[in-house]
Amino acid sequence: MITVLIVDDDQRLLRMLQRTLTYEGFHAVTATNGEEALAQVDACHPEIVILDWMMPKMDGLEVMERLRAEQNQAFILMLTARDAVENRVEGLETGADDYLTKPFAPPELVARIHALQRRVVAQPGRQPLHFGSGSATLSLDPVAHTANLGDVPLTLTPTEFDLLAFFMLHPRQVLERSQILNAVWGYDFGGDDNVLEVYVGYLRKKLEAEGHPRLIHTVRGVGYVLREG
Repeated sequence: MITVLIVDDDQRLLRMLQRTLTYEGFHAVTATNGEEALAQVDACHPEIVILDWMMPKMDGLEVMERLRAEQNQAFILMLTARDAVENRVEGLETGADDYLTKPFAPPELVARIHALQRRVVAQPGRQPLHFGSGSATLSLDPVAHTANLGDVPLTLTPTEFDLLAFFMLHPRQVLERSQILNAVWGYDFGGDDNVLEVYVGYLRKKLEAEGHPRLIHTVRGVGYVLREG
């Protein structure tokens, strides 16, 4: 059973989400502030965290920064009333895997949690992946959850890791934007949400940090392709 930690200072919302996710077959545990959230992470080791942004004592962004600094690989869904593009980008840059603005429809949240669940379940048992040659060889081990560029380890968030794995599963193939979103996030964000562009930017920054040539290329009007040169 997958454990989901729900963190929110709204007690009524907290109880509703706990009942809903328990009904959906998850082990749902709760916390009402950031300090409780970190304690629950240590105690329950959740695979998925639903994290409210605005909370007393320690806000969701600080909690997420702490988790990512400790290399915690839980998938994080950020909840917030902040719906500006810069707020979504800030949440994603800090390490969120998904972002849902309040108020939201419970069925949409359940759909997003099931999408994250599919990513948790899909991780074990896959074969190591390789792409490129020489010092620019990309290698990725889905079981050990490690990635390297040549001999240099790459520090990736869970979503960055899954996105890179999907590119490496389809080398030199032009992948449509909707195809990537459905495969990595489990559904199409739709509209003008730029989450895919944000994460491609993160990967490029890490892959090109030491002057390596670009590997993830934009195909204008279509999507992206992993290829040399």
